[in-house]
Amino acid sequence: MFRLSKGAEYAIRGVLHLSLQPRGRVAYIDEIATAQGVPRAYLAKIFQYLSKKGFLKSTRGAGGGFVLDRDPGEITLLDVIEAMEGPIHLNDCLIHKDFCERVDTCPVHDVWREAQERFLESLSSCTFEKLAESPKLKKATKTKKKK
Repeated sequence: MFRLSKGAEYAIRGVLHLSLQPRGRVAYIDEIATAQGVPRAYLAKIFQYLSKKGFLKSTRGAGGGFVLDRDPGEITLLDVIEAMEGPIHLNDCLIHKDFCERVDTCPVHDVWREAQERFLESLSSCTFEKLAESPKLKKATKTKKKK
């Protein structure tokens, strides 16, 4: 079963939270962890990793926290998932041509390849800017504020 790790899921939630902030606003790890329901220490570790990968900037000190290092319109779901998980392959035969000896004779290989192409295309066309503009997200944010 293909399944994202908790680390990738939390990375997505964290980047989405930062995408919702006004450009350049520093967000604190406690604020993000609370808002996204993510363990603080785990999120801090993930954010340090994403900073090294060039997605975020961290600032130290009393006003320290995190900001996006790139425009949310330039960061895709695929970017963040692959940063956390490595390249996505729906089946072993898609890792590279010689990985599976049956690649030239297996009719299922073409189905896997097409499914992977569509899946990767979908993830790479979904930016955090689009996600931040989602009506579902806006509705959820309004609901939280009313409580």
